[in-house]
Formats: sequence, structure tokens, C-alpha cells
Amino acid sequence: MIAVLRWTTAKAASAVVVVWIVATLVFFAVRASGDPLEAILGGPGSQAGPETIAAATARYGLDQPLVTQYLLQLRDIATLQLGDSYARRQPVAELVIAQLPSTLLLAALALALAWALSISGALIQAVSRGVAGRAAAAVLRGCEIVASVMPQFWLGAVLIMVFAAGLGWLPATSTGTSPASLVLPVVTLAVPIAGFLSQVSRDALAEADQAPFAITARARGASETRVLLRHTLRHAALPALSLSGWAFGNLLSGAVVVEVLFARPGLGRLLQDAAVQRDVPVMIGAVAIVAIAYVIVVIITDALELVVDPRLRRQHVSKQRSPELGVGS
Repeated sequence: MIAVLRWTTAKAASAVVVVWIVATLVFFAVRASGDPLEAILGGPGSQAGPETIAAATARYGLDQPLVTQYLLQLRDIATLQLGDSYARRQPVAELVIAQLPSTLLLAALALALAWALSISGALIQAVSRGVAGRAAAAVLRGCEIVASVMPQFWLGAVLIMVFAAGLGWLPATSTGTSPASLVLPVVTLAVPIAGFLSQVSRDALAEADQAPFAITARARGASETRVLLRHTLRHAALPALSLSGWAFGNLLSGAVVVEVLFARPGLGRLLQDAAVQRDVPVMIGAVAIVAIAYVIVVIITDALELVVDPRLRRQHVSKQRSPELGVGS
């Protein structure tokens, strides 16, 4: 129980640090790009008078020193108030919460598809035999490399040209939650991640296939299919599982490009609009929420690793006990 409490405390502390770093970088980067008062007053060319400027400056605390504004912004994040949008005159929390489900749905579906593609590719290469099998495995390895380095905006544009403009099978925009409107954005996000995860899974599967437990299972008469499904596949999935948190964060960042490309509502389009308008509270609020979601997924992934792999649990417990043993020795 103490080990679990320490582990949870360490993860919570790391989450706080990540959110603080992200919020700090965004705050000072956006403030360095220009005066937010311009966004508050309606953009370039505003004809606001001195009284209006003074009222807006006082309302949003822009008359305070920059350090004070920064600390107030951190306070808003800590209390999840997030302030009001400069451009939209709405609470940032309401704007972010309204767009968050759409982005999370897109990222979750893309991660599930990436996992399915990566495991399928690794399994096909593992069971490939003969000349045809080796040729198929070589083709899949080439596809993995191409997919892992493929820019998402280019892939999305190609998919729109082929399946929307050319064949007319799927809509070019994704304004709803219908399955057809989700296909192209999900595939655009999933393919590059699938290429990377597939390479990791393939290498791990080949290593597990030569491990002592697999050789022992074959010596006891287990078939190749049984060894694959009962032994090597689970061990091969561990490296890809450990990277799932990183992959989800990559998908959340990629959602900015994909949501703009497919005209899909979500945090990506909200962030783009806020960046154009220099809407500091919206940018910091949206990025902070994304960072929190990323950290939560990483924590869940780490917990799943401990559940799936008993060796990690033993290592974790031994690390927690070693300081106590050192004190008593």
C-alpha cells in the first residue's frame, strides 16, 4: 500500500511539473509575440478610445507587472477557472470543455486503429514463411518506414483527394460524429503512429521468439501458434504499450493539423483561432488541459505495464524497499 501511495504521489508531482512548464512556455511565448490588448479590443485597426483601452487594461489585469500576470494565470490554472477569453468574451473553461470530447474521441480512435495495424503487421511478419512470406514481410517493413515518417497534413490531403474528391466514398469534412465523417481524420492520425509502433512490436516479437521461455515452450511440444498467442505476443506488446502514452500525446498535437484540415471542431481549431487572435487565456487553458490529459494517459499506461508484466511490479517493489533496507542495515 505504501509503495502504491509513493508511486501515485510521484506521478501526481510529475503531472504538476509538466503542466507548469507547458503553461509557462505558452504564456511567455504568446506575450512575446505581441500585445494581447489588441486581441481584446477586436484586432488590428481597432478605433477604441482611451477610456475603453483603460477599462480593458484594468479588467484583464494588463496594468499589472508581467510577473504578476503570470502568477495570476498560474492561479487560474490551479483553480481550473482559466479566466475569460479575450476575443470571445466567454469563460475559457466552457470553451475548452465544449471542444475537448471531440478531440479526445479522435485521438482515442486513432490510437486504437494504430494499435490494431501495428499488431496485425507484426503478426503477419512473425508467421510469414517461405519466399512469398519473406517478400510480404519485406513489403510490410517498407510500409512501416514510410508510414512512420509520413507528414499528417500531406497524408490527409491525399486521402481527401482520393476518397472524397475522386471516389466520393467519404466526406471531405468532419463536422459531426457519424462514422463516415470520422474515417479520414482517424486514418490520417493513426497511420504514422502505426508505422512507428509496428516497428517496435516487430522487433520485440522477434526478440521474444528467441527468448528462453519460448524455446522451453516449444521443447514441451507447444505449437508455433500456441507459443505466439500464449507467450511471445504478450511480451512483444510491452514496448509498444509503454510508448502508448507518448503516442497519445503525439495524436493530441497532431489533432491541431487534422482538425483544421478536415474542418472538424475540437481543441485543435480552438487553439489555431486563439493563436491567430493572440488570445492568451484560451491558448494557455487549452494547452494546459491537453497536458493534463496526456499525463493522465501516461499514468494509466504505466499502471497497465505493472499489471501486464509481473517483472516490473517486482522491480518497482524492490526499489521502494531498498531505501528502507539501507537505513536498517
